[in-house]
Amino acid sequence: MPTLDVRESWTRAAAAPTMVLATVSSDGSPHLVPICSVIIGQCVYFAIDEIKPKATQRLVRLGNIEAEPRVSVLASHYEDDWSRLWWVRVDGVAHEVQQDQRSMALDALARKYPQYARHPPTGPVVEIVATAIRGWCASVDAGAA
Repeated sequence: MPTLDVRESWTRAAAAPTMVLATVSSDGSPHLVPICSVIIGQCVYFAIDEIKPKATQRLVRLGNIEAEPRVSVLASHYEDDWSRLWWVRVDGVAHEVQQDQRSMALDALARKYPQYARHPPTGPVVEIVATAIRGWCASVDAGAA
């Protein structure tokens, strides 16, 4: 079972259509949500948008990050041919970004997701500065999704 090298791990994570964000809730339990994200350098960015319905822009994930900024994001690929399975996990420290980084992240998100080009997010933008990246694939033939 091959471990992905760092470069291949970043490549696959960047190409993934979505990732799952894991934060820690105030009671210590895990909180997992899918996110649309983009990778710039060794950072993962995501935005709170209005396209997908939400009750508020101050989501649980943001409160969790404020209280405990250590997070993980997981990109994975599944298909019935199990020889093509892979996953990449990025551990890091998250925080909301200010205007300069916000504009850079939103531009990158709009290039990856046409929905964001049509409806730019107005909510907070979060940067996850990677502290570790790990990846695995079922075989050397397991191509990126």
